[in-house]
Formats: sequence, C-alpha cells, structure tokens
Amino acid sequence: MLPEKLREDFPALKRLRNGKPVIYLDSACMSLKPRQVIEAVREYYELYPACGGRGRSQHWFAREVKEATERAREEVARFINATPEEIVWTKNTTEAINLVARSFRLERGDVVLTSDREHNSNLVPWLELERTRGIRHEVVPAREDETFDVERLKEMLSPKVKLVSVVHVSNLDGYALPVEEIVEVAHDYGARVLLDAAQSVPHRSVDVSRLEADFLAFSVHKMLGPSLGVLYGREEALRELSPFIAGGDTVSDSYYERAIFLPPPHRFEAGLQDYAAQIGAAAAVRYLTRVGMRRIEEHERRLTQYLSKKLSAIEEVRFVGVRDARLRSGIVSFRLERHGRSLVAPSDVAELLDRHYNIMLRSGDHCLHAWFNARGIGASGSVRASLYLYNTREECDLLVEGIERIVEVEG
Repeated sequence: MLPEKLREDFPALKRLRNGKPVIYLDSACMSLKPRQVIEAVREYYELYPACGGRGRSQHWFAREVKEATERAREEVARFINATPEEIVWTKNTTEAINLVARSFRLERGDVVLTSDREHNSNLVPWLELERTRGIRHEVVPAREDETFDVERLKEMLSPKVKLVSVVHVSNLDGYALPVEEIVEVAHDYGARVLLDAAQSVPHRSVDVSRLEADFLAFSVHKMLGPSLGVLYGREEALRELSPFIAGGDTVSDSYYERAIFLPPPHRFEAGLQDYAAQIGAAAAVRYLTRVGMRRIEEHERRLTQYLSKKLSAIEEVRFVGVRDARLRSGIVSFRLERHGRSLVAPSDVAELLDRHYNIMLRSGDHCLHAWFNARGIGASGSVRASLYLYNTREECDLLVEGIERIVEVEG
C-alpha cells in the first residue's frame, strides 16, 4: 500500500464536519490537489502573473511565464513518453476530443466506430457530425459479460472506417479496454485511432509510443492538477488536422487576404492560455512521478478488489458494468436492489452517505446515458465510488458500513 503520510499533502483531507473526517471517493470526476500543485499555481499569480505567448520582444515577467509553460509542456510530454510538439493544451478531455472531431478530415459516408460504453464526450461529437456532415457513427456492442468484443470490431472494420475512437479505461467501472489490440486491427484497415484516456493517464503508466494510438486525450484535473486538458497527437497525425479555433497566437503572420498558421501544437492554442494551470500540471506530473505510477495502479487495484469483496457480501448490492473485480481498477459502481427492484435510489444513497458519513461519491448516469438507456436502467444510474492514491482500506470499510446501515434502515 502507499504510505499513509502522503495524505498529509492534501489540505482538503484535513477538513472536519461534525467532528468527522473527509472521505473523498469522487476522483473519477475531479481529484483532490496536493499542496505542491497549489503552491505552484499560487507562485504564478503572486510572482509573475503576466502573458506568455510568442512575441518578438518580451519583458521580464513574460519571459518567466514562457519558460515555465515551455517546461510544463516538456514535463507533461515526458510523462506519457511523447515529444513537446505532440502536446496540445485544451480546456479538458471534452475539448480535446472535439478538436479532433471538428478538425479531422471526415466526409459524408465516412464511418467512425466507438465502443458502447463511451462518455458523452466521445459520443455526442460524432452524433453531431452524423447530423450535420453526413458521417456514419457505428457502435461496437459489448460481449454478454460487458467486456469489449475485438472480434466484433474486426467484423465492422472496412475501408470506409476512417477513425476508431474508444475509451481507454471506462469511467463506469474502471474496466480497461484492450486498446493495444484495438489500435493494431484499426491500423490494419488504415483507420486512425483516438483514445479517451481521462481515466487511464491519472492512474497507470501510459506510454504513447508503445500504444501507437494517433490521438489521446486526458484531463489534468483528474490527476491532481488544475482544470486543464491535453490532446496528444502523433506529429504526422496533428499535421493532418485543420485549426479548431483560429485567432491570436495561432499564426506566424496575417494579411487582409490570408493568414499563415503556425505548425502544431501552437496552431491549436488560440488566445491567452491558462498559464497557471499549465504550471500546475507540471507540478502534478512531478508529484505522480515521485510516487510512482505503477505503485499507484497497484494500490488502486488492491483497494478495488478489497472494496468489491466487502460489498459483494451485502445481498442487496448489484455491481454495474464488468462484474469481475480483477478486470476493474479504481472504480466500483453499484445499485441497491431487492427482488429485481431498486431498494434505494442511487441519488438517495449518495445523499445519505454524504450527510451521515462525510463520504463523497457520485450517483447518476456519469455522462453514460446511452449505456444505461440501452440496458433499461435509465437516468437513475448507479452509485460510483472512485478511488485514488490517497484513499485507504479504512475508508472502504466506512463506506461498506454506511451501505449496510442504509440497507438496514431504508430497506
């Protein structure tokens, strides 16, 4: 297990309410921030709160901003084994995916394939392109056990498929898709591959040179950093994209008749950037690197199996998604049911845990409306506990205790 002392780095964990400590189990949405990241952001605002950019003549503060943000791009690139030229700053994973969707050369009749467990961020953009540009969006159905069906993907691939866009690790249940195999078979058909890595980069070692995906999107705010997103793209793949948002800092020169765009990544980073967030991203990457991504992954896997085993002893618990805990990591989603009917609504479970135990987790559809609707569950969704490096077995025990009490009282 990871050392207990690292929890001391997270100020939010020191808060008390009604004399009880914080139990934060919502890191799949947004992680807590260590003091090292908070201090890095504060340093920017206190010491050199100026514009960066690529002006020909820069003053003292501007040079400091430029140096700090260039180092941040290098550190984030190194974290996933990319080059700085392959890292594009975005607001979040959603914007990164939309950048590819809106800039990738797709024509009427071209096909985009996704899995059936995509977050709305990797579903709705393709539905919009289907509606407005006549592309075809097709869904690869899961196997009966809810795992990804590579054989079905192979059957659906054809020369018309231009892009395969799938989640790396699902925000529903922490299940990791076989992305290495997906990338290989998609490339065999000449299709590009985009990975939604919002739930993988923060929790496991991700090496883009080994994965060989063309694009990969993730969010820094899910990995101890500020609200910021990243799009990785192989240099060749990024050069195929048109500018997403045009304007200041995307061009090297302009005339009344035309503009000359900068090469990637700068052509995609229009206007004043969130310099503090970029600097904070570097601090988050340094923190995670120091702890060790393999240690974090193993810690979460053990906690996931421990929590799953404890919850499975409660008769009313029904796990959502892949049921085999060995195939899940970091996320445990469940419902409380009896005789095939909901015993306590997921929203009520979350509210009771928050009110009586200070346990903060998420309930609802987790932006996976299509997955829940296809299975007849609807908007009530599930209760989702998402774990990270600062969580402990003792917190899992308190969650189980709370669920047992809810079943006893409400059932």
